[in-house]
Parts: sequence; C-alpha cells; structure tokens
Amino acid sequence: MRKLQINDAEKMRLLIRQEIERSEESRYHHRLHGLLLVTAGQSCGAVAALFGENVTTLQRWVNRFEEGGLDALRDGERAGRPRTLNAKDWRKLQSDLRKPPRDFALAAKRWNGPALSKHLRRRYGVELGVRQCQRLFRDLDVRSK
Repeated sequence: MRKLQINDAEKMRLLIRQEIERSEESRYHHRLHGLLLVTAGQSCGAVAALFGENVTTLQRWVNRFEEGGLDALRDGERAGRPRTLNAKDWRKLQSDLRKPPRDFALAAKRWNGPALSKHLRRRYGVELGVRQCQRLFRDLDVRSK
C-alpha cells in the first residue's frame, strides 16, 4: 500500500489546530487522544511533537488525569485574557500571514512582531504589543516570510 500524501500539510495542520481550539469539547477530545497514545507506550515528548504541543503540556495532562480522572481533563477557568479575534477573523489573519507584509502596505519585508502589531491594529482594530505578536508567531508555528 502506498503512503498517502496530504497536499499543503502545513495549512491542514493549522486548520486542524483551529478546529481543536474551536470548542471545549474538541479540546477535551484532543487531550483524550494524547493520553491514549501515552497509555499505548508513547513518550510525552513524542506525543507532544506529534500534536504540536509543548512536552510540559502533555505532562500536565497526564498529571491532571492521574489526580482527577477524566473530568480533570475538561477545561476549567482559562487563565489570561480571552481571544480578541473571532474564529472568522482568526482564519483571515492566518491567510494574511501567508502573504508578504507589503501586500498590506507595511514597510517590513518579512512578518515580525512590529509588522503584525501594526497589521492587527489597522485591519482588525486589535491592539497587541510586539511581544504578544511574537508569541503568536510561535504559537501558530509561523515562520517569518
């Protein structure tokens, strides 16, 4: 049997991660799948790499499960400020980031924290600092273009 290929796998990975973040229930199922792999003998590091998560996140899931069972894997109060962009704008932003900043009348040759901060303010009316924008790049696993 030949290996199946997914066209534009990176784009698909972003879409899948968005879908996982879409609801509390999908995040819960994502954690269950991660734990299922760990119980099957996969290391937290291997599962974290496969899932695009930090290894400490997987370790936290395992600890939560061991201390409180399945219910402990459900979302509780989420720390931090809620997302500023809705799902539609989030998808548009991800599409924006696949284009060069100059397409949006920005002086930067490549996407970086200052360019993204200015873009968010202009196009979406969202104020995010440069450091927060740099974290967004890391969280989205977006490389500068």
